[in-house]
Amino acid sequence: MKLLYIVPKIKNAGGVARVLAVRANYFVANFGYEVHILSQNEEGAELFYAFNKKIVFHNMNLEGNTFSFFISLKKAVNQKIKEINPDVILVADNGLKAFTYPFIISGKTPIVFECHGSKYIEVKAQRNSFFLKLKYQFKNFGAGKFTKMVALSTESLKEWNVKNAVVIPNPSWIETEKKASLQSKKVITIARYSYEKGLDRLLLIWEKVSKKYPDWGLEIYTDDIVSLEKEAFNLGIISTINYFNFTKNIEEKYLEASIYAMTSRSEGFPMVLLEAMSLGLPCIAYDCPTGPRSIIKNHKNGFLIPEGNIDQFVEKLSLLMENSDERVRLGSMAKESVKDFSTTKIMGQWKLFLDSLLVKN
Repeated sequence: MKLLYIVPKIKNAGGVARVLAVRANYFVANFGYEVHILSQNEEGAELFYAFNKKIVFHNMNLEGNTFSFFISLKKAVNQKIKEINPDVILVADNGLKAFTYPFIISGKTPIVFECHGSKYIEVKAQRNSFFLKLKYQFKNFGAGKFTKMVALSTESLKEWNVKNAVVIPNPSWIETEKKASLQSKKVITIARYSYEKGLDRLLLIWEKVSKKYPDWGLEIYTDDIVSLEKEAFNLGIISTINYFNFTKNIEEKYLEASIYAMTSRSEGFPMVLLEAMSLGLPCIAYDCPTGPRSIIKNHKNGFLIPEGNIDQFVEKLSLLMENSDERVRLGSMAKESVKDFSTTKIMGQWKLFLDSLLVKN
């Protein structure tokens, strides 16, 4: 089988790039698929994650105003499809342009929309408006025009009014007996510096927590240390936080920590939670739409905090910092629970799904 992924970026350190690396590598190594990945404006960039050498990468350079951008997009995508001749096209893009693909792609090849984020994901705070409602309606309309849509959870699927969807979660790619000792006084988080990832909310929480527990430290792995440091400086907490660029040996960093904290405003099916939990870290996250609640079962394998409730987040984070027995209990349950998302199990679901598309086609 020949697959073509269409993504905005594949060479960065994001969660979508991570899960596509896991899946694409498995497709090639275990199923013998031929995998192509088409991204935009990444010519000359280095891959962050390790990909099988048989995977073929393609780039399209897109620029200009909205009109010229979409003319270039339509031309570039259809040229690549004609050149590659895939059996299935998979679109993994949260941007608005993703929902135009059913209308601009020529031919009868099955096109799958992979929903890696909330329908309501935004890059900055928004007020309710006619334009916003129109945008969400267009997303829903566009999603329904794909051959199939793959949601990462039943919670994600509830956001969409479509009849062409299936649910296949992300795989938990770290499968090891190793687990964190949970004795260090470290809280860890890994996220882009962006509105939807909510690191600004984490800093407000840490402002309160660090005063109570000055011997604890927060480690943040991100893509914009300078901007984050400015925010921390304005809150007077810069000295209590260690900032790092994204790293490829992230497993080591999880194992050195005792708690994982997530303060995103929206998520798909966060790989960082699967990774942290697979190494026995207790996790605490806001119940944002929609990913965390599909992985964390409140008080059973972590803490799920009502969206935006900073006081409760501080309370539960403080409990974990004070109580090593609770960290161990939740960490053990977390490690056990992510076995439901084993790579073998999830990739088996993908094979059945892709096979069904070819039968119908």
